[in-house]
Amino acid sequence: MALTPQWLDELRARTSLSAVIGRTTRLTKAGHEFKACCPFHNEKSPSFTVNDAKGFYHCFGCGAHGDVIRWMTDQRGMEFIDAVKDLAAEAGMELPALDRAAAQVAEQRASLYDVMTAAQAWFAANLAGSDGAKARVYLATRGFDAHTQARFGFGYAPEGRQALKAALAAFPEAMLVEAGLRIAVEEREPYDRFRGRLMLPIEDARGRVIGFGGRILDAGRSDAPKYLNSPDTPLFDKGRTLYNLHRAGPASRQSGRLIVVEGYMDVIAMAAAGFADCVAPLGTALTERQLELAWRLVETPVLCFDGDAAGQRAALRAVTRALPLLRPAHSLSIVRLPAGLDPDDLIKREGPGAVERLLAAPSSLLETLWEHERGALPLNTPEAKAGLKARLLAHVEVIADRDIQALYRRDLLEKFSAFAFPQRAPSPPRAPFVRGRFARDAPPARPLPETTERLKRGEADPMQAALAALVVAGLLRWPGEIARHAEALARAAGADARIDVLLDQIDAPGGVESGNMVPIFTAKGLTVPVIAAGAALGLDFLSDTCDAARATADLAEAIALLVDRPAIDAALAEATRRFENELSEGAFGEQQRLRKRKLEFEARLRHMAGAQGPDGGDDAVVGDQNKMAK
Repeated sequence: MALTPQWLDELRARTSLSAVIGRTTRLTKAGHEFKACCPFHNEKSPSFTVNDAKGFYHCFGCGAHGDVIRWMTDQRGMEFIDAVKDLAAEAGMELPALDRAAAQVAEQRASLYDVMTAAQAWFAANLAGSDGAKARVYLATRGFDAHTQARFGFGYAPEGRQALKAALAAFPEAMLVEAGLRIAVEEREPYDRFRGRLMLPIEDARGRVIGFGGRILDAGRSDAPKYLNSPDTPLFDKGRTLYNLHRAGPASRQSGRLIVVEGYMDVIAMAAAGFADCVAPLGTALTERQLELAWRLVETPVLCFDGDAAGQRAALRAVTRALPLLRPAHSLSIVRLPAGLDPDDLIKREGPGAVERLLAAPSSLLETLWEHERGALPLNTPEAKAGLKARLLAHVEVIADRDIQALYRRDLLEKFSAFAFPQRAPSPPRAPFVRGRFARDAPPARPLPETTERLKRGEADPMQAALAALVVAGLLRWPGEIARHAEALARAAGADARIDVLLDQIDAPGGVESGNMVPIFTAKGLTVPVIAAGAALGLDFLSDTCDAARATADLAEAIALLVDRPAIDAALAEATRRFENELSEGAFGEQQRLRKRKLEFEARLRHMAGAQGPDGGDDAVVGDQNKMAK
């Protein structure tokens, strides 16, 4: 079949867009256009317009846009060719000629639709007759009212092996077999596939019957499956069909949600409770084609499978099957029903509100994958934990989209690291600062391990010592800042003994004054740092001309650097140790973040410690102590 652009343009021109849309959406005339509340998203005021002259619809709220064919595929969920066929039939247009083989296939399919329509009418009549009493009792126990029964087309297949053949005698035996209604075996007479079962039609996206599902009513028959579906036929491919798609499609456009349950009886129970946007696979795990059908309607369908072990296994199979197909903005959400319950059980026990609450808070695909693998096996040994990591990475590798793959790897490894390497308990909070309790009453701050090692070797950190000397000089110039930064200075006291002296002097008679600190430092064998040319060093808190606000802010930054630098060094060492043990992206990212922060600190330190001269010691800042005392 060749559908040329010219032919498709003619089809659009012969079709009234507003008439097609108006079948399912209430339109209001507004000048040369029609308006409505958008059928593609929920809204209270109309932003959806239909323009027959231009042949397109457009929503100014969500951006939905298209012509009449796009409406049929996006809003009705139809295949492109099926939409074209329906519109052509309404417009009185002949489809382009088919070749002979294609024509024969099309004729065969059309004949099989007639067979399925006749079979559905016969099954429905049986349910209403005397033979259908047992089926009607079962439907009553399920709580399906007459409206639900008629909406979903329930029927009944009697026990006889030749009953359907007699009822559909107008059709050849071969067609009944090809439609999946009869079973032909060698050297035996063909017989009816469905016998003694409650029947349910399976329809395609256009609402045409393409197959049947049957539930056995005699619980004592252990030789027959509880549920039986039509086999694959020219009309029916169970892996490419979602039950109830033709009804759920328009409903999902309104709700913005598509619920995938385990079986068609779950769909009907959900629909009877008010959940019209519900579909189900047909006796198999959710297939790639079924996922694509679901993604055509919404970007993140919600899986709502039974709470028993079989239902959760089915959910996991759907998750693993979806991983290779993931693409930006398209994923799955998963709802875990209470153990042992299916949607119908939960509705009957707690009402539709219980289902609505579960649907409002689904788990993501990634979270479901993590929870399953973490709980799959005991994780009592390092080897078992390594096995968990290997299983997670194996799932990640099948994701085709590289961006999504990288994000899954990062998030799953972060979860694994938090699980396998839990953070240590935080240190107890520091006691609040109390004036006069630094050297005499408060317990000394515990030095960092690397500081302890350096002191044992008789080494010093030149840059830290230089910065400490600058801070002491600044505090002597601005003694009022000592009390303001007392708590931070107490944590940095180990960097320079003169800081301890300044903290002790806060409550002493006379306080801290540059002049009276000379004898105090001298008595303790300490020098007094003096900045001889403060303005030339570029440090505001040592400048003779800078205003007080800028100077004290500059001094506060120097104190912060003095306090924070050892902590950053320790954190970087711990992150490096963690990365060497784990070799994970999460540990590597933390190491790189801390390394960048350290480099930023070092740049600021070089600026300040540069004031110390090339040796980084006190010689460049120590001047005439007697001059300072005057």
